Amino acid sequence: MKQLGGGSIVNLESISWMLKQGGFPVYVTAKAAIQGMTNGLAHDLGPFNIRVNTLAPGWVMTDKQHRLWLDEAGKRVIKEGQCIDAELLPVHLARAALFLASDDSSMMTAQEVVIDGG
Repeated sequence: MKQLGGGSIVNLESISWMLKQGGFPVYVTAKAAIQGMTNGLAHDLGPFNIRVNTLAPGWVMTDKQHRLWLDEAGKRVIKEGQCIDAELLPVHLARAALFLASDDSSMMTAQEVVIDGG
């Protein structure tokens, strides 16, 4: 990226560490650390016109999620926790990642973009 005059790095974390959930401390610690890494890299790589941002999704509904983990109780939790009454899908993350990778976000760096339906 330095040789090309810049670029964009998009890291992925999760809102799980923001929700004060228990039961998986190593996972939430690792997810929280990604924003720290993003901030440090944004500072170090900014002079090279390299932007570094983070996408922080809520519970993304995939076929695997539906098949293995999502039950009626989970659906209720999602509905109660989101402002938008719809499933968060992989396409929602893909669109945000494309935005962060594009020149449309050329002055965004060290940002954490939460995509969780509110």
